[in-house]
Amino acid sequence: MIFDITHKTHYRYRSMVVQSLHLVHMTPRTLPGQIVRHHELTVEPEPASRQDGIDTFGNIDIILDIESQHKELVLTARSTVEKLAPPPLNLLGTTPWDQLDEKLLAAGHERDVHVLMFRCASRLTVPTLEIAEYARPSFARGRPVLDAAMDFTMRMYREFTFDPHATDVSTPVAQVFRTKRGVCQDFAHAALACFRALRIPARYVSGYLHTRPPPGRPKLQGADASHAWVSVWSPEYGWVDLDPTNGMIVRDEHVTVAYGRDYDDVSPISGVLRGGGEHSVSVGVDVNMVAGAPADALSGR
Repeated sequence: MIFDITHKTHYRYRSMVVQSLHLVHMTPRTLPGQIVRHHELTVEPEPASRQDGIDTFGNIDIILDIESQHKELVLTARSTVEKLAPPPLNLLGTTPWDQLDEKLLAAGHERDVHVLMFRCASRLTVPTLEIAEYARPSFARGRPVLDAAMDFTMRMYREFTFDPHATDVSTPVAQVFRTKRGVCQDFAHAALACFRALRIPARYVSGYLHTRPPPGRPKLQGADASHAWVSVWSPEYGWVDLDPTNGMIVRDEHVTVAYGRDYDDVSPISGVLRGGGEHSVSVGVDVNMVAGAPADALSGR
């Protein structure tokens, strides 16, 4: 499948911004099963300088220095991405979750810090006893790690309610567990807190999901949004992506932009300003399939 993706973010400031510096993660990654055919980022007003780089996690990041005064800032990312169907998985054929330490920390083997660091709690995924206890029913002793992780993903899908009004960017993960309500970012952080409470390597993934309108209804422009899910590690398959918001193993309609320890590492846009005061922001994302056979419909949540 090939997707054309447009991601537009529009900031409006109450007072003049004299200067701003922004860190941007809006460039999809080239990965096994994902080929970036085209990407461009336009910025209004035009930045005085732009620096493209690679961050600690291998994501493409862009630093923008905007020195002209402005009361509006518009960033538009346009990408064309080809997705290939992933190979089949044998969830039951993976290492038991409680034996992962033996694989990761075995004497005489080189330790992979790029896996080990994702076992550790981050600022937005600090586990509590309540969170650890919620995870345990899926993780019986000796259960294969991906089988257990998928069981947990389906429990979250059944028991948590998608509610865009229940949380905001500052809502702690402990509150998400108490209310069992939130959005994809909340569900990803909740899942990560559970996995990491049991020392299972898991990372936060940001990107896009191709959604479909109800039968007979046209697709609304800008109705899609950026999406978040998680990736769990096993020695047999490496990183495997799971979507607790939609209760599924990620296949070929999710487009990965970046991954890290949590949202803080991969926020689409962050920065510092001189001036500006209060501001509003609007975001519109369009994900359109331009080639390939249609797949089964997915939840648009």
